[in-house]
Amino acid sequence: MKHLNVWREDFVSGTTVGVIGGGQLARMMIAPAVELGIAIRVLAEAPHMSAELAETAVGDYRDAATVLEFARTVDVVTFDHEHVPQHVLRALVGAGIRVHPGPDALLYAQDKLLMRARLSELGLPVPDWAAVESAEALEEFLAAHGGRAVVKTARGGYDGKGVRVVSDAHGADDWFTALAEDSNGGALLAEELVPFRRELAQQVARRPSGEVVAWPVVETVQKDGVCAEVVAPAPATAESTATEARDIAIQVAEGIGVTGVLAVELFETPDGRVLVNELAMRPHNSGHWTIDGSVTSQFEQHLRAVLDLPLGSPAPLQPWAVMVNILGGPAGESLVDRYPRALAGRPAVKVHGYGKEPRPGRKVGHVTATGDDLDAVLADARGAAACFL
Repeated sequence: MKHLNVWREDFVSGTTVGVIGGGQLARMMIAPAVELGIAIRVLAEAPHMSAELAETAVGDYRDAATVLEFARTVDVVTFDHEHVPQHVLRALVGAGIRVHPGPDALLYAQDKLLMRARLSELGLPVPDWAAVESAEALEEFLAAHGGRAVVKTARGGYDGKGVRVVSDAHGADDWFTALAEDSNGGALLAEELVPFRRELAQQVARRPSGEVVAWPVVETVQKDGVCAEVVAPAPATAESTATEARDIAIQVAEGIGVTGVLAVELFETPDGRVLVNELAMRPHNSGHWTIDGSVTSQFEQHLRAVLDLPLGSPAPLQPWAVMVNILGGPAGESLVDRYPRALAGRPAVKVHGYGKEPRPGRKVGHVTATGDDLDAVLADARGAAACFL
């Protein structure tokens, strides 16, 4: 058994939420937990991660004994990421641990092929897709879809990793080779290359007793496969589109039994269709605006949901909110060193640092601006974020 490296031994009495994963999502659960009088305990992958502000244990989330040891010190287990293996999740449930979201739901965030199949079963709109096990199968898919396709690894991809646009059947040969060498085998996901007008994201929260609430649909802007900017609500969105996005997310949450926050990433096509792209069963980058821009943030809502507490209002506090990620950060300086420049003349801007060492492309924080004039809010958020580059 691999024992936990625990640097604080004291266990806070009362309600304690255990978060597996020590990244910025766990970090941003801490403030609302303090306000609710809830203790947060984190199982981090390594020492000195973003969430070390909370009581922290360091251990391998892939090891069932380690995770069980951690879980027995908390009242409910939730997640900063979706990578905990199914055998570990089911060991927790088998031991009587409350796990939200549970393994039966998380399965569809962990495996894109299973996700596509389940969403299709539920009758939800998705890109045309197929499971392909060879270059020959991929060639058939390409021939049927105009010679180009998106290919994804079924597991492990995020922030643009594990995703390729291919126009040649051998464009994913290295992935096919890796699958052939894996004792579990498997297939890749091939999808039609959707000609989308923009990307949207719809977040909902669902508690175990069934209550569901939804934030406004937002527009997301990607840079090199990473979310760079979010505008809430999505500008110039038809009421029918906003309603469809909300209904899709609620159907996903209820159809696969999600508990906690769910983010559904969507494509809006030029002809007005809305298609499901990805799912995340946890707080999500597209919802960071809610910390400063809505009555109840996604992080407070997630805590309420996993504890089966009544959910808070998702209503916006201002007509517009814009979140811009700080990607990379200032070389040789801390974010705090740049605060005077970023905040001067921008009283509506909030800065959130993740306690990470800057490096190119790394999410080290975000800024959010709110207000009643979208152009001014965009200028404030973008201008403040640019001060950290």
